[in-house]
Amino acid sequence: MSENRAPATELTSQYSAQVAGDLDRNTKEQERIAAEIEALQEQLSALQHDHNVLVSMQQALGVASPARPDTSASQSAPERTSVTPKPAKARKEGATGAKKTAAKKPAAKASPAAASAPTLVELIRTHLVEQDEPRSAAEISSALGQAHPERNIKTTVVRTTLEGLVAKSHAHRAKQGSSVFYTAAAAPEPTVAEPQPEAPAS
Repeated sequence: MSENRAPATELTSQYSAQVAGDLDRNTKEQERIAAEIEALQEQLSALQHDHNVLVSMQQALGVASPARPDTSASQSAPERTSVTPKPAKARKEGATGAKKTAAKKPAAKASPAAASAPTLVELIRTHLVEQDEPRSAAEISSALGQAHPERNIKTTVVRTTLEGLVAKSHAHRAKQGSSVFYTAAAAPEPTVAEPQPEAPAS
């Protein structure tokens, strides 16, 4: 009897380990996707804000504004719901509702000065250019949080944005042990055209 129980116990422990590993991977994937959604929502909010400012300036100049494409967060919410794991659904819908409110506020008091507010991508790129040494996502988010206390800058969003910059070759990533550090990509040097010899007049 004990011989039969031993293989069953071993099989149970194997399944338990596999389920625990799958659960851990599932949780990490949810966090990654949630961070990407948050970064995209912030970018969309910035674009909607810029659009509202430009429309108000256009109206002030007396020019008829073109029809705005319907890119509201509520329309794209079903698409994101089908991709996002179910546990993140409630938090995502709450963020979508909050984003709609945030997008409406700039329309009420749109001003030309507000149009110059930099996006998170611009803030991160500028910060990297100003640094002499590589910086981690936590260090960058902390520095930007102190420089811009009015913005709720999260490390997960900063890390996702940094990975996007690396993918576009706008930043470099280096791993030191278990930590990852980022630096700004060197700006391409302008190519100077060599003077062409003048053709002799015929």
